[in-house]
This record gives sequence, C-alpha cells and structure tokens, in this order.
Amino acid sequence: MVAVAYTVAFDGIDARLVEVQCAVSPGLPAFSIVGLPDKAVSEARERVRAALTAMAIALPSKRITINMSPADLPKEGSHFDLPIALALLAALEIIPRDAVAQTVALGELSLDGGLVSVIGTLPAAMAAAEDDRTLICPAGCGAEAAWVNAVTVIAPASLAQTVQHFNGQAILEPAQPGEVQARDATRDLSEVKGQERAKRALEIAAAGRHHLFLVGSPGSGKSMLSARIPGILPDLTPAEALETSMIHSLSGLLDEGGINRQRPFREPHHTASMAAIVGGGRGAKPGEISLAHNGVLFMDEFPEFPRTVLETLRQPIETGEVVVARANAHVKYPCKFMLVAAANPCKCGYLADPARACARVPACGEDYLGRISGPLMDRFDLRVEVPPVAFTDLDLPADGEKSEQIAKRVAMARDIQTTRYAKRPGMTANADAQGAILEDVATPDTEGRALLTQVAERFGLSARGYHRVLRVARTIADLEGAPDVRKPHVAEAVSYRLTLTKEV
Repeated sequence: MVAVAYTVAFDGIDARLVEVQCAVSPGLPAFSIVGLPDKAVSEARERVRAALTAMAIALPSKRITINMSPADLPKEGSHFDLPIALALLAALEIIPRDAVAQTVALGELSLDGGLVSVIGTLPAAMAAAEDDRTLICPAGCGAEAAWVNAVTVIAPASLAQTVQHFNGQAILEPAQPGEVQARDATRDLSEVKGQERAKRALEIAAAGRHHLFLVGSPGSGKSMLSARIPGILPDLTPAEALETSMIHSLSGLLDEGGINRQRPFREPHHTASMAAIVGGGRGAKPGEISLAHNGVLFMDEFPEFPRTVLETLRQPIETGEVVVARANAHVKYPCKFMLVAAANPCKCGYLADPARACARVPACGEDYLGRISGPLMDRFDLRVEVPPVAFTDLDLPADGEKSEQIAKRVAMARDIQTTRYAKRPGMTANADAQGAILEDVATPDTEGRALLTQVAERFGLSARGYHRVLRVARTIADLEGAPDVRKPHVAEAVSYRLTLTKEV
C-alpha cells in the first residue's frame, strides 16, 4: 500500500502542491527517489536514513520507492526531506497515514534528526491554506508561516517531535506569528539642509510612486536624500506586506519570522550582475527589482551600471512584472517598484560647477549621461538637478520639515488614490493609471491642456512623456487635495519633466 504526504515546489512566488508517494515493496534493498529531483532532493535519502537511525528506527530490507507527483515538475531544494521522511514513516505504519495525508510539510533534516529552517515557508502556508491542510515546518520557520491566518502551523524542532505529535504522545501547540518589525526613524529629511526642490520632488514621487532621476555634482546630497525616502512612504497594507514578504521568504530575508510593514528599500551596487538585478541564477531566484516590490529601488551611480542591465529595466518598469526565462523554466515575479536613480552630470562630476570648470564641456556630460538610453530616460517621471550646498548653509541650524510631516501629506494623497482605484484591478497609485482611466482622472482644465499641448509641441514630448506629465500633475493635485488637475499642477509637472531631457 502506498503512503502519501504533501509538500510544495516553488514557481515564482507561487507554491504548487506536490504529492510525495512512498511504496515499500519486496525486492533487493534499495532507496530510490524519482519525479525529476535535483541533486539536493536526491541526497535526501541519506539525510532521511541518518535521521531515522538517530531515532533508532531501522529501514526494512525491502525496496523503498519515493515518487513526487507531478513527475514533470522540477523539484529543487532541501525542503523535501521532511515530507519524504513522513511518507516513509507512514508507509512503515509508525505514524497514521490519514493524519500525514492531511498536512503539507517542508523542512530540511540534519543527521541527528533535527529540523533545519528552509526558505519559502510563507508561500507554502498560502498553498496549505488554499488546500485546507495543516502546515508542518521547522520551529525556526513557524513564526513566519503563522502570518497566514487561514492555516494551522505546527512547528516541531525535530523529526522525533513530529512523530510524537502525529501519534498523540506530545501534541504541539500551533505556532504564533512573529513580531512586526519597528520602523527605522534614524534618517529624517529635516537633516538635509537646502535642496528644497529636490525634497519637493521626493514628496511627489513618494505620493504617486513615480520614478525619479537625481543628477548633481559629488557630495551634493543625492544619496542622502534618497536614503530618507522610506521615512516618508506610508506603511505597507496587509495585502502588500504579505505579497512582499512572500518574495523575501523565497530569498531567505525574513528576520526570525518578523513581518516588516515598512516598504523595502533596495540599493544594489553598480557592479551587480543582470541576474542579481532582474533575477535568475540557480533556481531562477528573484532579483533586486522584485525584492523592491511595493517599495524603492535606489540605483546610485546609475550610468556606471552595465548597459545591458539598464536596458533590462525598461520592460519591468512598464509592466510591473518580470519573467525570468531559462531553458527548463519560465518564472514570473511581481516588481512594482519606485525607481530612484542618482548620477553625476559628467565623468569628473563638475560639469555645472563654475569653481571647478570641467575641461571637456560639453562632451564630458554628453558622453557620460549618454550611457543612459533615450527610451530609459523617457521612463523617469521627475528629473531633478541637485546643486551643491554652500558652506555657509551647512552652518545653519536644521529647520526643514520633518519626515513625519511630509509623510502625513504623502499618506493623504495615497489614501485618495486608494479610493480612486479601488475598483480598478492592478491599480493602486497614479503611476499605474493609463489609457481611458488616465484621461478620466487626470484631464486638466482648459488652461492646463493648452499649456501641456504647447510644451509637447515645443519640446517634442513623446506620447509616454505626455502621459507621465499627466500622472505627475494628478499626484500634485492630490497632495493639495484638489479634485481637478489645473494649470499650476501641469506647470509644476512639466518643470520636472523638462529638466535634463534630451529633447531640450
């Protein structure tokens, strides 16, 4: 008779249910695992054998066959150890077959029978909830999985505890969710002296999830400003927090099962590879753009990134998702992020500084910023020049607005957008509006339309640029609480669009 246990295989952030079948039959002693396992899964038989030996359980001198169905789905990772062990124990009638069949299990076994934490517990809990099953996972993963309220999570520390739980000898209590991590309040915009235009651009970008490009000489404060963006962004909604945490769970980034309601802020180095930025590598793991989902992707020294890496950002920026295509798999990850890029105006960095005049004006700037293609630059909604701060200003006391005050305005604008797009699937911010919906919510008044038409004709704005100006104008109006987009809103949006454009 065949005993059955269940586990999951990961397909992007989705967890697909896998049936682990175990048959113990007469024949030459053997322990075989079939069903398209990778090397880590194939080695599970040695870990399972050693763990059972540590529990004084001897395998019978029979043929043991483990089949993982569907057989054409690649099985990757060490989390298959626990379901294989449970299916085998059920086949040997050491634990009840029916009880095992009602669970989804994942966990890596150590040689002494302990359970080692694995990645992806949160998506697995979602799959268990959808199939109305109990989740069995290592103790170190219980707090993470317990964030899914619709599933009962049992988190034993060892295989022995798991056996005792199934046999009713020592029933384990369901795991409890981890702690909500506190917001980092150490970086405040009030610490930034001057740069009022850049601060205003940050506020607009945060309010509508618009992409922002900052350019300025070295030391002007581009990185300092960008690092303070998380302090003005609203907390993740419960649905956003769960979706973002599922991606981080697959990457092993959740700290002790704690859920972070603060929006992610990722800042990869310019030497990062394409697989690190977009996703890929072994198992087609999520890249930085997916880890920044619902948050901020900050790319400092933007022109220094390889051209191929920069060009791969164009499609994810538009669609909000990325498909990692490999010979044996096509994995889709969400990546709705706010891109903030920073760059020097030229290679030496002092193109516009009269005190340190660049010797290669204007070729130095054209060559350097020319590494950013026109189509990619066209996707930035706001472009801001960050001038150097005078030494006399550095001695002045910090009297700017605190991040908390700006965050309240941003949160108010986000609330307006949440209400506006409540019945629009896939839309949460003004950056998502397009087509007829954009025309409906962001059509300016007569004077505003005339100004926008004049600018489009004079500076040759692309259709994408035209629509992005409308989105930014809608966000500016939301920050004021204005129901309609008027000429001043359009004028301010245009002022950010024309800065650094290649059409000017």
